[in-house]
Order: sequence, then structure tokens, then C-alpha cells
Amino acid sequence: MSEMKFCRECNNILYPKEEKDRRVLLYACRNCEHQEVADNNCVYRNEVHHAAAERTQVLQDVAADPTLPRNKDVRCAACGHGEAVFFQATARGEEGMTLFYVCCNLSCGNRWRE
Repeated sequence: MSEMKFCRECNNILYPKEEKDRRVLLYACRNCEHQEVADNNCVYRNEVHHAAAERTQVLQDVAADPTLPRNKDVRCAACGHGEAVFFQATARGEEGMTLFYVCCNLSCGNRWRE
């Protein structure tokens, strides 16, 4: 994981800099002339953590999305509602695309796949 680096000479932040001639990543101070070779090529890492409730909310919002296709020939097994939106996506741990359905009854939000 990348971390902030500070200049040994003046304690200012070191910024990533590419030395194109040698194809080396350096960290350079913008205040003085200090430079050091990077020990890792990762200069930035963005980790996104989602709670289970956030994922559920996203899927419930899908039912209200007017751009997604709707199917009125299906029945929700949870509430019996006769309309669902559907979309294709890759299922976790599986190859290929899977057809996902989300019940359009906003109080239900049941999801299933085929």
C-alpha cells in the first residue's frame, strides 16, 4: 500500500516523478533538490468498502430505474407482484453472464436470477 513520503532534508511532502531516461519512479521534493528511488511502483490506492446494507439499497433502487427493461410475464416468489426489471451481469464466482431480476414492488425488492 502506498503511503505519504517526506523529504529527509526539509520535511516537505515527496511527490512521485518519473525519470523517463532510466524508466524509474522517483519521489522528489518540490522545495529542495532531494530525490529518492521509489521502493514500490504503487503511488495511489483507492479502497472502496461497501456495507451489506449499501449493496441491498443499490439493488432496490434498480427497480425504480426507468432505463432498465421490464418484464410483466414473471411473478415474484416473495410477494407475487407481476413485474420485474432485469439486467445481465457476471455472477460472483461464475463465468459468463447471468440474467438478474429485481421485483418492481418497492416494498419488496426481492431479487432472483435465471
